[in-house]
Amino acid sequence: MQCLSSNPYYMILLGAGKGLRMENDIPKQFLPLLGKPILMRTIERVNQALEGINIILVLPKDFIGYWNLLCREYSFKIKHSVVEGGQQRFFSVKNALDTITNDNAIVGVHDGVRPLVSVDLIRNSFFRAANNENIVSAVNPYETIRVSNTDNNSETTTLDRNKVWLVQTPQCFNIKVLREAYSQDYQAKFTDDSSVVESLGYEISLIQGSRENIKITNKIDFALAELLLEEIRDNGIRD
Repeated sequence: MQCLSSNPYYMILLGAGKGLRMENDIPKQFLPLLGKPILMRTIERVNQALEGINIILVLPKDFIGYWNLLCREYSFKIKHSVVEGGQQRFFSVKNALDTITNDNAIVGVHDGVRPLVSVDLIRNSFFRAANNENIVSAVNPYETIRVSNTDNNSETTTLDRNKVWLVQTPQCFNIKVLREAYSQDYQAKFTDDSSVVESLGYEISLIQGSRENIKITNKIDFALAELLLEEIRDNGIRD
């Protein structure tokens, strides 16, 4: 394991989505995955990766009370703070950033519904960010990729899939870079932190992500996550 710098490190966990594609009254991040809410599994993984990390959990305003009930029900004791989410991801991250007062912090942003992120990926992302890189985890697609050149898709071009990357989280940055980036006005093109940072001219470095680091968005993702967790539990697989 590489040694992290002496900079304090923070992980912003985004759990403010409504999760409508799961067709459930309870947002997906609170649903039990093999007997434990998804968010708790994600927090456990982050806490396992980095001892002493400051975890900031961003939640929908109307579900903060529900989260507190879940923490009591599951006797969940891992230290974390809770911040109210915004209408878009951009504002959720901004709200969390506003709570960080340390000017030397290294900050990661991670989807709360990616509970299978590896501890090595978290550690390596923070290590490289501490060395002044703007780090985004990503994987190459297995499928052939074509891009449309016309509105009716009558002309398309094949892309080299070795040069195409599917972006994941965590994404890690120096706090000063993130603060500058999130001082901008919101734009619809800001779909993740790298797009916000890149808009100011900063270079983005990629780190190899993982196929298992799935984002639980629908019922198929949920079923796959259960299968992967069962394999980890039954076969003693560790990161």
